[in-house]
Amino acid sequence: MMLEGWRWYGPDDPVSLDDVRQAGASDIVSALHQVPIGEAWTRKAVEERKNFIENGQPGRSQLTWSVVESIPIPDDVKRLGGKATKSIEAWIASLEAVAAAGIKIICYNFMPVVDWCRTDLEWELPNGARAMRFDQDRFAAFELHILKRPAAVQEYSPEQQARAKALFEQMSRADIDYLVMVIASALPGSTTEPMTIPQFRDRLETYRDITPKILRQHLAEFLARVTPVAEQLGVSLTLHPDDPPRPLFGLPRIASSADDYQALFDAVPSRANGICLCTGSLGVRAENNLPEMAERFGPRIAFAHLRATRREADGLSFHESDHLDGDVDMVAVLKALLKENARRSPDKQIVFRPDHGHRMLDDLAATKRTNPGYTAIGRLRGLAELRGAIRAIEHR
Repeated sequence: MMLEGWRWYGPDDPVSLDDVRQAGASDIVSALHQVPIGEAWTRKAVEERKNFIENGQPGRSQLTWSVVESIPIPDDVKRLGGKATKSIEAWIASLEAVAAAGIKIICYNFMPVVDWCRTDLEWELPNGARAMRFDQDRFAAFELHILKRPAAVQEYSPEQQARAKALFEQMSRADIDYLVMVIASALPGSTTEPMTIPQFRDRLETYRDITPKILRQHLAEFLARVTPVAEQLGVSLTLHPDDPPRPLFGLPRIASSADDYQALFDAVPSRANGICLCTGSLGVRAENNLPEMAERFGPRIAFAHLRATRREADGLSFHESDHLDGDVDMVAVLKALLKENARRSPDKQIVFRPDHGHRMLDDLAATKRTNPGYTAIGRLRGLAELRGAIRAIEHR
């Protein structure tokens, strides 16, 4: 059976380890978020966090820190590739510290400037729960009238520009500030840093000459350095897909499709070079066949994010749906993952986690602190649904 994971942001997470236990998860997905991006993790810091997770509450159900998500890849690696020697050496040191603690799966992403992107964190669903959403018109309004990216005008049709302008003209100062906060500030789990609008423009400028081919080459150069170490230590490196899986802000995105991943595996064939199968991210792109990808890349999947997204009428906007009710055939994905998992030894089982739950029930209370997408109750529902589907598949 696949291992049930849970994203946990450390001692300051409003979701406690007892909450995780009561949800039924056994494996913790976490990171040392307090360490600045580009700075090496120490073995002592990793061991302290591992001990807190696994031995901090004697008598409680056992939890295991089995996945690191993420060791952030510094910006200079994305811009310079193998020339960013100092940053790559620090990343390898972090990898070695993690492996020394017995943690054998590392999730990372290679999205430049911005990490995962949304325009709404509290979009109300018909049942009163709240979900995260990416609204294409709101995004266009941000690009054209707040960020004012010069080349953006060429990338939108006259109709899209008109809708964005009308939307922007209706925005209050608070609406604008909220949109800037959501897009430019680092969201929970982000591996980029918060930016002001001037900083955002400056960062985009540093990528002016970075094409998809160059960015892919820089990723390959990074992996050429780190995968031999990971392979020697028995660590699986799992690349999280772009979210959403298409270019944003004129920036290249190189982990958005099956072809993208195949090109990466061809460039760096090491068995340590793998994929984090995020069904929500990849599912936003209609041509991505997730069950087929799960089967095709099965041997390279050590870690999976299982969530669902629902594409909206314009084909570009989407929102987080219930875990079994989005555009992805989740049951077919689970069948493929379970088939792959059955081939593996007990120490190589796939870890999955319920990703991005709705804000609902008691988590809607105004006094309740929650991280967008990482509420306790929404993910509890998602894990219960996924667990039920898995049990049904296994007992057929």
